[in-house]
Amino acid sequence: MTDDIFPAFDSSQSTNIRTLEAATPTPPNGQPSHTPDPNTIFPIHGLDTLTFIKPSLTNPNIIAGDFSYYSGQDFESRVTHHYPFNGDRLIIGKFCQIGAGVEFVMNGANHQMNSITTYPFFIFDGWNAPTPKPQDLPLKGDTVIGSDVWIGQNVTVLPGVHVGDGAIIGLNSTVTRDIPPYTIVAGNPARIIRKRFDDEMIALLERLKWWDKDIHEIKTLIPILTCPDILRAKHELKIYMGLQ
Repeated sequence: MTDDIFPAFDSSQSTNIRTLEAATPTPPNGQPSHTPDPNTIFPIHGLDTLTFIKPSLTNPNIIAGDFSYYSGQDFESRVTHHYPFNGDRLIIGKFCQIGAGVEFVMNGANHQMNSITTYPFFIFDGWNAPTPKPQDLPLKGDTVIGSDVWIGQNVTVLPGVHVGDGAIIGLNSTVTRDIPPYTIVAGNPARIIRKRFDDEMIALLERLKWWDKDIHEIKTLIPILTCPDILRAKHELKIYMGLQ
């Protein structure tokens, strides 16, 4: 990262929004870049293998925030066993990155387990079987994915899981339980590998919630959000947030 993109760190000087604006790179042709549009399905010109999720949705029980993308098309086909009579929702935050082959298994995949048979007679024509009471079905509620979550290829997320902001899920993992914010998990079942940052940094990021800011402000924050020097980024965030 060159100094003309992100000026050298100097603890004696503070950073404000104008400093960040000046640090934002100018496009090569010298012209202002277009404003990002969260409502376009194909956000990369000439590429149809990556789609923004929100504008592609038709199911009201699947909710996605701005700029979250899926590496593929027809995201709704990756949400399985999602039957209207259960009323469960898949809720995805903003700026999530979801790899190809990911599957969100919803509550319709669960069968009654407190009876002799697990066979769901009640959903099939001709049996006239009574529908089990909600308390007799292992319904787990909504599946909720925070913002800025990276889900690797071929991950399976089971019903009712809550994934915290900034989490990373390794490819081929099966997520069976909640994941704390800014935590890396992997495996089958997915287990915690480590926290991404120290507790102070995580608290700053959860307070900042950069994904809720307007596009212009996010653009000015990009030099901090993408800085690989985490100590330096933490310092700049404290100044930006008026904490130092």
